Amino acid sequence: MNMTTTAPQDPLRPPATGLKAWLMAWLPKLIPFGFRVLRAVRPIVRFGNNFLVTRYDDVREVFLNDQAFRVPWDTKVRIITGGFPFILGMDDTPTYREDTAALRTVVRYDDIPQRLVPAVSQLAEQIVANAKGELEVVDQLVRRVTFEVLGSYFGIPNPPGEDLRVWATRLFEFQFVDSANDPALRFEVDVLAPRLRAHVQSVMDARRSSGQEQDDVLGRCLKAQAAGDVRFTDDWIRVALMSFVVGGPPQPPMVVPQALEQLLRRPDALVGAQQAALANDDTLLAGYVFEAMRFDPLGPALPRVATRPSVIAAGTSRATSVPEGATVLAAFSSAMMDERRLAHPQSFNPRRLDHEYIHFGYGLHACFGTQMNKALLPLMLKPLLMRPNLRRAPGPAGVLSKRGAFAERLRVNYD
Repeated sequence: MNMTTTAPQDPLRPPATGLKAWLMAWLPKLIPFGFRVLRAVRPIVRFGNNFLVTRYDDVREVFLNDQAFRVPWDTKVRIITGGFPFILGMDDTPTYREDTAALRTVVRYDDIPQRLVPAVSQLAEQIVANAKGELEVVDQLVRRVTFEVLGSYFGIPNPPGEDLRVWATRLFEFQFVDSANDPALRFEVDVLAPRLRAHVQSVMDARRSSGQEQDDVLGRCLKAQAAGDVRFTDDWIRVALMSFVVGGPPQPPMVVPQALEQLLRRPDALVGAQQAALANDDTLLAGYVFEAMRFDPLGPALPRVATRPSVIAAGTSRATSVPEGATVLAAFSSAMMDERRLAHPQSFNPRRLDHEYIHFGYGLHACFGTQMNKALLPLMLKPLLMRPNLRRAPGPAGVLSKRGAFAERLRVNYD
């Protein structure tokens, strides 16, 4: 399924200007130092009705205690889906567990090695080969691989004359990044969300009326519906497919280029990653990529909302009471730098243990696509790392630039 048939559009909103642009450029550079200080002197800090949690043990506690610290996503989920819930915003209820189990019947672990790994590997290799030594990593490689492979797997093509990359990225930003509730973004969401709902429904209707059977996520949903599974209503299928499109493909173009940037900053680590790629040691390659991501992860923290009066780090000198309704910011980026749980956290070590990473969360609301991400993200860089003399492109384009939370551009050359 071709996801690149429309005229190119910029998936990212125009960059900030003035003071906001200056703050967005400098804050990411200051945050790691600030977290390091807080971990040492004030590991749980309160400002207003917000609590910032910076140590590994406390961040993990917040993520694992979903009964006391609820995910805040439901309101925006319903704005995007037209009033329907999805597991992303649900508490631990029978409906949550039944929906999750049903989703696992159509998004299967076996698909990762059997379908997605070969598809990502093939398309990434094709892009790198055809680029002939000059490649823009964010859009030309990672975003294209992600949206083409996952769009085909989900069964959702580009809307006619439109670009699903733009729609999904805007809606992702609204759902996960827009803590300030930007009215300009909300205006776009109020246009794009109904259009995405209509598009997914039209794809469902066309597939069903054609009688075509196709073994993708949509096809499996429709097959379950036709077999009489009452959970697979049109509303349920549409919401699931929308949520997969919005929640999944926008993430790799953020973190994979950031990982490559971190490797390029460390010549020894880059050589190690290249050697792992050339040796087809995908386990070690993943170690290099996820260790690189530790130095620039998806974001600094994830929010939770206290459902009742609670205490974080009870029984310790840093024990902190949190009132009902307070927002808790679990700084997973800080936790992955906590010297109390990671040996020499400022050192680059591609052989760290899996539990030392919190890239995809913990507990009930760990990322639904965790296993998919672990397998696929390193493979997006593998063909590039296998090329000799991989290096930055000359000038500013050869250094990763960002637009807010999103990677914007990173150009590389190779022989």
